[in-house]
Amino acid sequence: MTRSPALPGGTLVLDSEGLAKAVLRDRSVTGWLALARADDLRVITSAATLVEVVHPRINRPALEWTLSRLVVEPVTEPIARRAAALLADAGLHGHKYAIDAMLSATALAAPGPVTILTSDPEDVTMLCGGRVTVIKI
Repeated sequence: MTRSPALPGGTLVLDSEGLAKAVLRDRSVTGWLALARADDLRVITSAATLVEVVHPRINRPALEWTLSRLVVEPVTEPIARRAAALLADAGLHGHKYAIDAMLSATALAAPGPVTILTSDPEDVTMLCGGRVTVIKI
């Protein structure tokens, strides 16, 4: 049985480093993005991730092009509440781990299976447990 091309087969999530490397057209990340496209995966990030990525020296046209090729999920109240619960469950404080928690809550709400490309695999694993696949980039 084959999947309908209209239904995604899972989700690839980019953290701030994943998004920054996508903007820079890093070979490893662009390879993951090509695989996601070939496997009909949704590619997402959290709106909170933009806060970490945007800085005065970023190539804005490249950022905008990259963002046009993925879904930026909003940080809604349910996502924020789930992020707070993830922090509490992991015994972590929001001051240091807030954006990772919002990204993790966003990933856990996405259609599975979910893979997160991250520069912080330990933090994301603490927050998500074994419910997602975590790839260090």
